[in-house]
Amino acid sequence: MNSMPFLGFNDHSRLRGLHAFMGASKYHWINYDEEKLLRSFEKFKAAERGTVMHAFAKQCIDLKQKLPHNTKTLNMYVNDAIGFRMDTEVVLFYSENCFGTTDAISFRDNLLRIHDYKSGETPAHMEQLRIYAAIFCLEYKINPLKINYELRIYQNDEILYEQSDGHIIKKICDAIVENDKILNSVKGV
Repeated sequence: MNSMPFLGFNDHSRLRGLHAFMGASKYHWINYDEEKLLRSFEKFKAAERGTVMHAFAKQCIDLKQKLPHNTKTLNMYVNDAIGFRMDTEVVLFYSENCFGTTDAISFRDNLLRIHDYKSGETPAHMEQLRIYAAIFCLEYKINPLKINYELRIYQNDEILYEQSDGHIIKKICDAIVENDKILNSVKGV
């Protein structure tokens, strides 16, 4: 067999950290028919668009640049976060097993406010924001029964509100602590 000598790998450093739609780690596409391939690709592009929209929203909020007042999801989310003087993309950390990044958060006058922007159509669940609230309480050693909460999900040109009950947040705090112990014992920590 006559083959060329291997001269080394090509430089694709610009692609580090990115994921191709037809990548090896998401191999199921090899079995898709054309219809399923195109439907899956649309979801992939929507996720990419969501990432860009989140970055845009963060910039607007950080620069305090309000958007036109209307009932569009992005505009309501950005304008409310600016109006409530919220911080964006704040990482909340309890342990290596339990942490997450909020879209927008503030804590003033005993009120924990957490807003989440959803650009996709999959219905959002308030549990995510409740978990953020619990991690916040654990990280900053705040009794979840002693503060108030306003949790909001912005999606599909609507705002879902919840003034969460501290007992619900306390129960999640307890679950985090207990499950963290279990995971740490398995990990030998």
